[in-house]
Amino acid sequence: MNIESFIWGICDDVLRGLFKQHEYGDVILPFLVLRRLDCVQEEHKDKILKLYNELNDKFDDPSDIIHTKLGINFSNHSKYDLRRLVNEPSKLNENLYEYLSSFSPNVQDIVSNFEVKKFIDKLEKNNFLYIFIEKFSEIDLHPDKVDNHLMGTIFEELLRQFSEMSNETSGEHYTPRDIVTLLVSLVFSSEINELSKSNKIVSLYDPCCGTGGMLTVGKDWIQDNINEDIEVNMFGQELNPQTYSICKSDFLITNEQPENIKLGSTLSNDGYQHINRKFDYMICNPPYGDSWKKDEKYVKNESKEPDGRFSVGTPRISDGQLLFLQHMISKMEPSGSRIGVVFNGSPLFTGDSGSGESEIRKWIIENDWLETIVQLPDSMFFNTGITTYIWIVTNKKNSERKGKIQLIDGSKHFENMKKSLGKKRKEISKDGIEEILNSYLDFHENEISKIYENSYFGYTKVQIEQPLVEDGEIVKLKSGKPKPNTKLRDYERISLAESIDNYYEKEVKPYLPNSWMERSKDKIGYEINFRKEFYIYEPLRKSSEIINEILNIDKDSEKLLRDILNE
Repeated sequence: MNIESFIWGICDDVLRGLFKQHEYGDVILPFLVLRRLDCVQEEHKDKILKLYNELNDKFDDPSDIIHTKLGINFSNHSKYDLRRLVNEPSKLNENLYEYLSSFSPNVQDIVSNFEVKKFIDKLEKNNFLYIFIEKFSEIDLHPDKVDNHLMGTIFEELLRQFSEMSNETSGEHYTPRDIVTLLVSLVFSSEINELSKSNKIVSLYDPCCGTGGMLTVGKDWIQDNINEDIEVNMFGQELNPQTYSICKSDFLITNEQPENIKLGSTLSNDGYQHINRKFDYMICNPPYGDSWKKDEKYVKNESKEPDGRFSVGTPRISDGQLLFLQHMISKMEPSGSRIGVVFNGSPLFTGDSGSGESEIRKWIIENDWLETIVQLPDSMFFNTGITTYIWIVTNKKNSERKGKIQLIDGSKHFENMKKSLGKKRKEISKDGIEEILNSYLDFHENEISKIYENSYFGYTKVQIEQPLVEDGEIVKLKSGKPKPNTKLRDYERISLAESIDNYYEKEVKPYLPNSWMERSKDKIGYEINFRKEFYIYEPLRKSSEIINEILNIDKDSEKLLRDILNE
C-alpha cells in the first residue's frame, strides 16, 4: 500500500470540508504515530494486559515494571487499540479517550503535545470519527513493514506538503537527506581512526532536531561506513511540539532514549544546561532569517554573563543563526568536539566591524575553531532557492589545519531532479558528495578548494579624518591639532595581513595629503566573501554576437508565424 496515497485519500474522504487544509497535518500526523505504536506493541498486548491487571492494585503506575519484564519501552494497558476500537462503534468516543489515557507516561507526553484530543470531538460531532479510525486501523505500520528510514521520509514529506498548505516553512521541520549525508560525511570522515575503536561510545546532538532525521542519518552513517558496533547516543531539542512528538515516538519505537529529546526553545531554555552536558559531535540546520525576538530577554541577559553562551556578542534581532552556533560551541568537550551546521549566506558577511555578527566571527576564527566552509548549490531546499553553506567547526583541528580555513565550492556538484519538490530542484549526487569529501580530506588547493590563513578574513576598519577648512584656513582645536570635518570622514578596511601605516601611505595619503588616521577608533572585523574567492571573470559578449542572435530569433519567430497561418 502506498502510504502517502492512503493519507491523501483520508484527507479527501474525511477531512475535506470539515477541516481547513492547514489543519490536515494536526489531525493526520498524531494518528499515524498512534497506529505505528499500536503495530509495535501488538505482539505484547496480551502480556501487557495480564501484567497490568496483576500489578495495578500494588503500584500507582506499574508501567516501568511492565516494560522491564517484557523488554519494551512503552505500553498501553487499555484493551483497545485503533483496530479494536471500531468493534464498538456505539462507544467509540468514550473508548477512544480511555485508550489514549491508558498509554504509559512517556507516550502521554507525545499525545499531549500533539493536542490530539481537540480534534476528536469535532470528528465525532460530524459523524466522521468512526470512518477516520476505521481507515487508520487498516494500515500496517510495523517497522518490519515500514522501516524507520522510510517512515521518517514519509513524515518529512507529509510535513513539507502540509507546511506548503499553511504557507509555513518546511525547512523548519527537516533538511533534505542529500544535504544531511554530505554534512555528516564531513563531520565524521576525518575521525575514522577514533570512531573505529572497539567498545567506542560517542554522543551526537542536534539543538534543532525536528523529527530527528539528521540524528538518525548521522548515527547510521557512522555505523554503515566506519564501525557497525559503535554505540551512538543521540540527543536533541525541538521547539515545535508536533515534530518533537514525532521524534520522541520514533525514539521509542527504535529503542533509542526518548528522554534525550527535549521540548522547548534551545536559546532561552537549554534542555541540558542544568547538567552542563557536553557532546562529542553536533549537527544542526537552524532556521534562516528567523527573528529571535521571543528569546530576546533571556539571550540578552545571558550575553551579560562572562561565561554565558552569548557573551561575545549577539546578531541582529531578525536572524538568530549565529546564536545556535554559539550555543553548540558552548557544548564542545574540552577534549575535542566537531560541529556541522547549515547556514545561509548571512553569517558569512553580515555586520560591519564591531557588530555582533562580526564579533562572533572574530571569536570563532581567532580561537581557530573554523575548519571548513562548503558552498552548496542553490535550489537545494524545499522552501527556498537561496544558496546555503555547511560550516565545520571544531576545537580539535589536526596539525596541518591549525591556523587555516578551507573553502570548498560545491555549487556545481548537483543533478537536476526529474520532479521538483517545492523549491527543491537540485540534489547532490553520490559522486558529487564523494568529490567534495575528497577535496576536504585531501586538504590541498584545487579547482574547488582554496586554503587561507585565518588572518586573511580579518581587517581593521580605520577612521580617516580631514581638516575642517573655513575661509581658506584649517580650523584648529585648543590642542593645536586640526579640527576634523565630520562631513568628510571616511573609513578604510585594511587587511590584517597588511601594515596599516604602509597601506595609508600608499593608498590614502597621495590622494588626501591633509588627512590623518584616528587610530583610537580602530575596529577589528571579520567576514568571509565566499563568492569572491571563486569568482571567474567571463568577458562580455561581443555586440555583433548578440545582434546575430537576436536576428536569428526574429527569423525563427517569423517562420513559426508563417507555419501557423498556413495551417
